[in-house]
Amino acid sequence: MYDNLIRKKMKQHWKAGAMIAPVPAVLVSCGTTPEEWNMLTVAWCGTICSEPPMCYVSIRPERHSYEIIKRTGEFVINLTNEALAEATDWCGVRSGRDFDKFSACGLTAEPSHAISAPSIGEAPISIECRVKEIVPLGSHDMFIAEVLSVAVDDNYIDPVTGKLDLAKANLIAYAHGAYFSLGEQLGTFGWTVKGSKLKHEKRTKNSK
Repeated sequence: MYDNLIRKKMKQHWKAGAMIAPVPAVLVSCGTTPEEWNMLTVAWCGTICSEPPMCYVSIRPERHSYEIIKRTGEFVINLTNEALAEATDWCGVRSGRDFDKFSACGLTAEPSHAISAPSIGEAPISIECRVKEIVPLGSHDMFIAEVLSVAVDDNYIDPVTGKLDLAKANLIAYAHGAYFSLGEQLGTFGWTVKGSKLKHEKRTKNSK
């Protein structure tokens, strides 16, 4: 099973650092009024619980959105794709103190379903969150939040099965200072024990 994993070189040992990659490159939107609506780019983001559904974002206290989220206790995690790549980078290097980011990026602030913070209309998925706890960690504070609602773009839902097909979304990820589009699907959860149609198709293709 692992005969293709041939070690050619020894590993170097570097100093401790946040080297987990890739990670999501998301746009987090916040604010309760149009005057304070903002969005910032976050890479330290992830799922921490399935039931109840919970997630986190880690934000530096000096970021403009930090105080907004701390005060309102709400934010939206908006997944990003190739169409949003430029806005994702720009919002990571510009401050909401100086710009109306929605206007500058030409993005739509849409009403959310369960919270006051706006969602990004152009995002393939918007995850509405309410803060449960703020954990100071060092350079960043972790906002632990409960997921209250999820908005999914109809373009990525199969009209027959109703299943989500994010392969069509061209999602992007972040790794060590660079953005990447997600590559080819290798399989689905559990394919190694229940057989993989995708793996079978690849074998068939390669045998021709």
